[in-house]
Parts: sequence; C-alpha cells; structure tokens
Amino acid sequence: MAQSSYKHLDETWQQDRRPDRKTLKRLYNYGIPYLKQFILVFILIFATIGMTLLQPRLIQLLIDNNISILVNPATSQAENSQALTGALQMGLLYLGTVVIAFLSSYGQAYLLQKTGQKILKTIRQSLYDHILKLPMTFFDSYPQGSLMTRVTNDTETINEMFTSVLSNSLRSFISLAGIIVIMFIMNVSLASYVLLLLPFVIIISVIFRRIIRKIYFAQRRALSIINTKLSENISGMRTIQVFHRQKQVGAEFDEVNAEHLRLSQKEVTYYATYRPFIETIRALGIAGLIWFGGRQYLDGIITFGVLYAFIDYIQRFFQPILELAETYNIIQSAMTSSHRIFQLFDQETEDEGGNVSVPVEGLKGKIEFKNVWFAYIEEEWVLQDVSFTVEPGEFVAFVGATGAGKSTIMHLLCRFYDINKGQIILDGTDIKEYNLRGLREAIGVVQQEVFLYSGSIIENISLNRPRVSKADARRAAEIVNADSFINNLPERYEEQVSERGSTLSAGQRQLLSFARTIAAKPSLLILDEATASIDTETELLIQDAINKMSSNRSMVAVAHRISTIADADKIIVMHRGRIAEQGTREELLDQDGLFNVLYKLQYEGY
Repeated sequence: MAQSSYKHLDETWQQDRRPDRKTLKRLYNYGIPYLKQFILVFILIFATIGMTLLQPRLIQLLIDNNISILVNPATSQAENSQALTGALQMGLLYLGTVVIAFLSSYGQAYLLQKTGQKILKTIRQSLYDHILKLPMTFFDSYPQGSLMTRVTNDTETINEMFTSVLSNSLRSFISLAGIIVIMFIMNVSLASYVLLLLPFVIIISVIFRRIIRKIYFAQRRALSIINTKLSENISGMRTIQVFHRQKQVGAEFDEVNAEHLRLSQKEVTYYATYRPFIETIRALGIAGLIWFGGRQYLDGIITFGVLYAFIDYIQRFFQPILELAETYNIIQSAMTSSHRIFQLFDQETEDEGGNVSVPVEGLKGKIEFKNVWFAYIEEEWVLQDVSFTVEPGEFVAFVGATGAGKSTIMHLLCRFYDINKGQIILDGTDIKEYNLRGLREAIGVVQQEVFLYSGSIIENISLNRPRVSKADARRAAEIVNADSFINNLPERYEEQVSERGSTLSAGQRQLLSFARTIAAKPSLLILDEATASIDTETELLIQDAINKMSSNRSMVAVAHRISTIADADKIIVMHRGRIAEQGTREELLDQDGLFNVLYKLQYEGY
C-alpha cells in the first residue's frame, strides 16, 4: 500500500505495442471451464458449413445430370423419367441440407450466447471484486467514470469475442478452406485463377488493420472520458445549478462528445472505403471467371453446371473475407476493451496486512505515533515528525486549520495509507503487523461525508454485515439518539432511503452514520469531522451520542467545532503537518497559543 502516482491506464496501454497474444491467452482462459460447450459449438459450425458448401455442388450435379437431360429433346421417355426422379431426389437432398444447416446454426448460436453470458458474468464479477480490493491511493487518482466504463461497456464488448468473433472467425476460415478444396477438385485452372485474387485482398486488409487499430483505441478512451464527465456532472448537479454552470458544463461535454463523433465518423469512412475495394475485386473476379470459364464451356472442357458452381463459389469465397473484416471490427474493439480490463486487473491489490489477529475482546486502544512522516505525493509532506500517545479509554481530539494533517492521521490509523517514515504502534504492536480486515473491523469510523445506499433505514445501519443483527442496529440508533427521528418516519426502520439519502437532512444522515459505526461494537472509535455540517439541535444530540460512545473505549476525533470536543481528555493542535501544542482545554487556553486563537475565533468573534 505504498504511495505511488498512478498513471492513467489508457496512457500506459498506449505505450504497449504488442500485447495481443498475451491478452488473448488471458481472455480465453475464462473460456477453459466451458471447453465442452465450445467443442459442441465447433461441431455444429462444421455441420453448418458442410451443408452450405454442399449446396452449390448439388445444384451443379442437378444441372449436369438431370436438367441437361430434361431440356434435351433427343432423350427418350425412360431417360426423362429417370432424370426427373433424380431431380426430385436431388431437390429433397438439397432441402435436407437447408434444414440441417438451420438446426445446427440455431444450436451453435444459442449455445454460444448462453456460454458467452456466463463468461461475461464471471469477468464482470471478478473485475468488480478486484476493484473492491484496490488501495485508496488508486481511487485518489483514478476517475470514477473510467472505472464504470471498464465494468460495464468494456466487459460487454468482450462478450462479443466469445460469441460473434469465435464463431464467425472459425466459420469464415473453414468456409474459405472448404471452398478452395472443392474448387480444386472441380477444376484446377479455374481454382488457380480465383486464388490469384487473394494477395490483393490480403494487402488491402493489412493496411486497413493498421489504420483502424489506432482509431479503436482513441474511441474507447473518448468514451471513457464521456462516462467520467457524466458521472462527475450528475454527482455534482446541485453545484452546477447553484452556480449556473449548465452552459459551461454542457460545452465541455459537447467537446468530448464531438471528439467521439469525429472518431466514429473516421471509423465509418475507413470501413466505407474498405468494403467497396473488396467488392470491386470480387466483381472483377466474377467477370474474369465468366470470361475464362465461358471459353472453357464453349470449348467443351467444363460443363455448364461446373461454371455455375464456380460462379456461386467465388461469391461465397469473398463472403467469409468480408465477414472476417467485420469480425476484425469486433476484434479490435474487444482487444482494446480487454487491454483496459486486464490493466485494471494488473493493478496491485491492497496489502492484507500481517499475521497478528485482533483479540476477540477487541483492542485496548493504546495508540502511539513515533516520529511519523507521511506524504500523498512524494516529498510533499503532509505529516512531519509527528509523535503522540493515546492511552486506553482516552478521548483525544485533533484541531487545527484546514490542511494541517488532522484527517490524514485518521486515515493512517485505518491503514488506508502507509506511512513513509516512523512507526505507528497499536496496543504494543506495529500496526502493519495486524491483519488488515480484523484491524478495520475493530475500528469504527464516522466520516464527515455520509454515504447512504438505496434501501431501508435498518439496512443502511446494518449494511448487511453478518455480525450486526437488526436488534444491534436498533440498539445503536437508540444510543446515538437517531431513533428520535426514525420513529417519526411513516415506515420507521423500514423507511426507504433514496440514493445518497437526499430525502434526509444532513443531521439525520450524520446520526445514521453514528448508528452504523456503533452497531458493530468497535473497540476504537474515530470521528473525522463528524459534526462539521450540522445544526445546533443535532449537535446536542451528537454530543450526547459521543459521550455514550466514548465510554469504555478509546476515541480519536477531528473537529472544527471546539464545543463537540470540550470533554476530550487531551487536545492536540496541528499546524502545517506538525504538532503545535497539546493538553486539556484549560491547559491550552492558559498557554495563549494557537488553540487560544481558534477558541476566540469561534466563541468571541476575535
């Protein structure tokens, strides 16, 4: 969990030029558990292709062996009857290939989609679980919208890799190989002529591939920025409207949106150029085939049925090539999304801590900071040589100007970040030696910004934690005086809370935050500016809640309002990352130092 500056993952990916094979291998590892389903899909694809490639050959045989006899006036009645019977049998055989091709095509499409959705669920869940394990340093510097793009849009794009790409690529390659083999069996000279067209197609496709790859990457990045802008602006809609910034925000979004449109139009332009090139080569190929094949027919070298079959096959020959081009469209999009997802997977997860477990009875609550130095950004020190001690059961408060380092101390106690120098000791053990999960379960944190989830009041207090029952949640609400407003709600504890708790006041949300924290019975309490944005009446309720919560446990608080920490056993005054002074309220007032100035500013209007 060491501090580091996270590069934008898109920029890091741009520096990696040849990761396709590795990415494909990692991607298809998700398909290994479904190997049996994919084998069945391959069998069905072979069946579909076999039936469709057999159809022109059947028509060729029908023309040469049956229709040619039926249209010849010199044939006998018996020969016509035999030819008609043969034509009927050939027609039924052709119908059979159509039915088999339909059923096998339906089966492979259904099975692929079903399997693809299962793989998609696995990838999305794994990615979401990985994000939950990332350290706070990652979230400090990475946009929410870009993360949302990876979990939603990018995973959905990858689904195409296991459905459309897999089946279409296999079908196209097998079709090409099958057509070439059949044409060589029928006539070597005409088949060789068709293959002469292949180098032109390959050259055009390679040029197209190199160009379109760059466009796909730029498109995904633009989409990521769009989602980031959207997430930020919706979250900050109140601020946008208060300051009448709708026009400016709309213009900023329009700029990013226009860039995505420009890239999409560029993609369409290249595809609109590529396909006509291939169609032109196909048209020239058919024209040449009619010319050379027609001459061979007139010379009696080949039958009309063979000429018809070759014209049919050459059209089918270019169809897989066009499908591969369309598939490459999906491949590039899926590969770009895969790179972005796997780069997120490659981000180092949070350290799980040491092997020391928190005792069953909880922490005693002795905290020691010894010459602690810390910086979010290298060498830009937020804490400098900070040392202090909190005794078990003691209530210690931190005050000071904004940016003095108060909240940072709270973050370090929870090990959201690790210190650069010095040592933090908890109950005689270095904090890094504790198992991280057990440490955080033993510490209760009340934050200034309360996040409430969509759901009931009781669910927002318990957070569906196994060790917090509904009775525990109700008891916690009573302790912190939150039941005074909960019982006035129509559904009481089952009252539904809107997203972020917008239907509740700031004070009510804060009381729920206190209840949420105390419900788990933590042995160490941290209040991080928990009373910064509440009214006086709620402050009295919270003050009473703090007094109840602080009994029989250590409590550390950051506060701007001195009234809420008046009963603290010790007050530590922070200034520019260092401890300026410490003592009880009375001792600090007698010193006539920085705390005295803060006190006068709040109480005497100094």
